[in-house]
Order: sequence, then C-alpha cells, then structure tokens
Amino acid sequence: MIGYVYILRAADDRLYVGSTSNLEYRMRQHIAGHTQTTRNMKKFALVFKQETANLKIARAAERKLKKLKRKDYLEKIIKDGYIKILPP
Repeated sequence: MIGYVYILRAADDRLYVGSTSNLEYRMRQHIAGHTQTTRNMKKFALVFKQETANLKIARAAERKLKKLKRKDYLEKIIKDGYIKILPP
C-alpha cells in the first residue's frame, strides 16, 4: 500500500507533519476538524506531499521529521520538494 508524508501550513505559519495511506481522505478529516492539532489551526493549506513505497516508510519519515523539531529543515523540504531521508 502506498504511503504519503505531507506538511500543512497554517495562516500563522505553523507547520503540521503527517503521514497517511489515503491523502484525500486524510485532508477531508483535517478540514472537518477530526484532528485536534489542525482543528486549532486557522486556514491551513497542503504545502508538501511525497509518495512513499508503503505506509511504514511514511510513518517512519513522519516520526523523524517530528523529532527534529526544526522549522528550517521543514522549510527546506517544502522548497526542495522532497525528503532526503526517504529511500529512493
């Protein structure tokens, strides 16, 4: 099953990192307020997505990105359009 790592940006410039196997469904959940973190974000937009071979890889990448807690690295990922820590 294909996985996705994604980043949302709120109007106040906060970033949210997530992973899923169905990006369209997950975005609908965020919009509907089913996720506590994004429920509190005002006007967020999908600014990055990267497909992975499977959900396990996507979840591992999400955990690594969240552990970094470095906005500058996330900004570089958004700008470059890919995550270097993922296998090709």
